[in-house]
Amino acid sequence: MPEWRMAAPVDFELNKGEHLAIVGPNGGGKSMFVDMITGKHPLFPQMLNYHFDTSADTLVSEIMKYITFRDTYGGDNDRTYFLQQRWNQMEIDKDTPTVGQLLEEAFLLAGKDTQERREQQSRIYDLFNMHYLLDKYIILLSSGELRKFKIASSLFSQPRILIMDNPFIGLDAQMRQQLKDLLSTLSAETTLQFIFVLSKSDDIPALVTHVVEVNHMKVGTKTTLSGYLQNRKPLPSHILSEEHRQAILNLPYRQDEYQSEEIIRMNKVTIRYGKRIILKDLCWTVRNGERWALSGKNGSGKSTLLSLVCADNPQSYACDITLFGHPRGSGESIWDIKKHIGYVSPEMHRAYQRDMPAIRIVASGLKDSIGLYVKPDDDDYARCRWWMDIFGISHLADCSFMKLSSGEQRLVLLARAFVKDPELLILDEPLHGLDNTNRRMVKDIIETFCMRHNKTLIMVTHYQEELPDCITHHLTLGGHGIS
Repeated sequence: MPEWRMAAPVDFELNKGEHLAIVGPNGGGKSMFVDMITGKHPLFPQMLNYHFDTSADTLVSEIMKYITFRDTYGGDNDRTYFLQQRWNQMEIDKDTPTVGQLLEEAFLLAGKDTQERREQQSRIYDLFNMHYLLDKYIILLSSGELRKFKIASSLFSQPRILIMDNPFIGLDAQMRQQLKDLLSTLSAETTLQFIFVLSKSDDIPALVTHVVEVNHMKVGTKTTLSGYLQNRKPLPSHILSEEHRQAILNLPYRQDEYQSEEIIRMNKVTIRYGKRIILKDLCWTVRNGERWALSGKNGSGKSTLLSLVCADNPQSYACDITLFGHPRGSGESIWDIKKHIGYVSPEMHRAYQRDMPAIRIVASGLKDSIGLYVKPDDDDYARCRWWMDIFGISHLADCSFMKLSSGEQRLVLLARAFVKDPELLILDEPLHGLDNTNRRMVKDIIETFCMRHNKTLIMVTHYQEELPDCITHHLTLGGHGIS
């Protein structure tokens, strides 16, 4: 069963006091390696040994905590989530827990309720600026806020080893630094050891002592952080081949394209959830051919703003919004509008929990659906394969989407956003989970695509270096709108 094994035998040892970074390309085998370390991956007896100075009846799951960040709102088996759920408070079940309830439950399950532990709890809330989140439904958290929640919940259990899969993506720059500082403090004051699984290898925290690179399903030799950084090969300035670049530039234009001068116009838009004001009196105009970078701290309203454009947010129908020259509610259906928008976001990634071939996920972009309910014709499939080749994932066309790595899934969803050749491209944290090479390639694709006529871009990212060179305008959201 090749899909269940590495390409070569694995020799690995983690020693006391070491903090490890596991790096490597998307689909290279990082997750399988972590599953081997934690005992989740099936191995023969005596192949895996732990030497913790704990009682014999202590479970490995209590000693080692593994948390992943795959834009998930519920448990791994939660099938009740749907794409617009975050914006539909009326659809939230009355039993849906708040952040405070879940964190309190995690706190009490982890140990006795002592004054010392309560002080630790308060300190974590302060460091993560989480007090304002405690009364919020878990389903309403932004991608970055979810990461805060999952890290805090895991820290309450006081594990010996904490394994974190891409903990920094989705966090704004200030929060990333606060998290790194917090982890450094914990490593200095306690015996807690960290293992970071990183697709973005330039995100390695300074507290890391050793690095293991996993590539082509082979686990490399453990090296020191300084040794790894000295030998790391520089990334080329461009990854996209000239052949693919010219192919994108030479794509024929559709006959039914919108040709409006104004793509988006918002007039004094305000969005409230109960007493919480997310956007207040926002006026924003996006014109044809502009490329916007949308920024702001976690929870500032970036994804909410984009949900209004895509009509995923029910409050959009009560707002003064014009898309492609058509006022919202003037008779143009949202499905007519969506035909001209390519969209990818953390919410979309979360919504795709269907075990179907990757090419069918890409094909769903032609129909603007989460599943695929209309059978594509041969021309549709040819277009899907063409874009999958552009994104370097043509070999994954017939692979099950749910069996792909998180980074490979993101590339599939990006191909889905481009497949209809949209006039408006909305990319909300599009490079989540991508390795350095794929991040550079996707930037190349975005830059090339936007060189064509009648193409407009809105992109959200917390990493300034991820923004393509074609960006012409910036919008920064504060607590209640534009700052």
